[in-house]
Amino acid sequence: MFRALADPTRRALLDRLEERNGQTLAELCDGLAMARQSVSKHLRLLEDAGLVTTHWRGREKLHFLDAAPINAIADRWLSRYDRRRAQALADLETALEAAPMNEFVYTTYIRTTPETLWEALTDPAFTSRYWGVELTSDWQVGSVVSWRFSGVTMADERGVVVESDPPRRLAYHWHPITPEFGKAIDLSDDDVTRLAAEPRSLVTFDLEQQGELVRLRVTHGGFAEGSELLPGISEGWPAILASLKTLLETGKPLPA
Repeated sequence: MFRALADPTRRALLDRLEERNGQTLAELCDGLAMARQSVSKHLRLLEDAGLVTTHWRGREKLHFLDAAPINAIADRWLSRYDRRRAQALADLETALEAAPMNEFVYTTYIRTTPETLWEALTDPAFTSRYWGVELTSDWQVGSVVSWRFSGVTMADERGVVVESDPPRRLAYHWHPITPEFGKAIDLSDDDVTRLAAEPRSLVTFDLEQQGELVRLRVTHGGFAEGSELLPGISEGWPAILASLKTLLETGKPLPA
């Protein structure tokens, strides 16, 4: 990973993905004084280092920044020092300078089978154990996905399955922000009204068998510029995926 980051061109490509995730090779080549083949080689090196992940959308190959390896290095060494102060400075810099990221990707590897992982993503008995949410649907394209959390059910005609290719790919719209849900998480009426007005986001799960493991890639996008929902959702996914992995590999989810 350090070798991948040592090259200024590769760092520039990562900067572009940080500014706008999910770009094609042609988009990343735009404005670079470099042959398309050379840019493609740099991207392959970044992908080999785990810093970039890719997936196909139709005939387009999209590239996404995966910051998890860099964060792991920060955890290794900064944890000895005052990480809280360092994180506060990093958050301040991000708030002042960073461009908004309206789509993000998380990738994890789970020792399981695609069929079992698919069941874990679609069976309400499974989802309630590691997520605390019961997801109910027949998982056919166009079918409504019903969410049940803290005794509150959230569903409407816009929260539907967009793609369903078991056990390889699943995509559906995020649940609506309802007054009942707002009460369950202590939101004010004004907060509910404001959040409910945001466009519905889309989450996509890609499952790929890799030996004894399954690579699970979660892509969540479609947020509005300056979305108030995005920070909470993006921070929630790592805990959900960690609990899912633990449940499938040990039989027990992480503590709530």
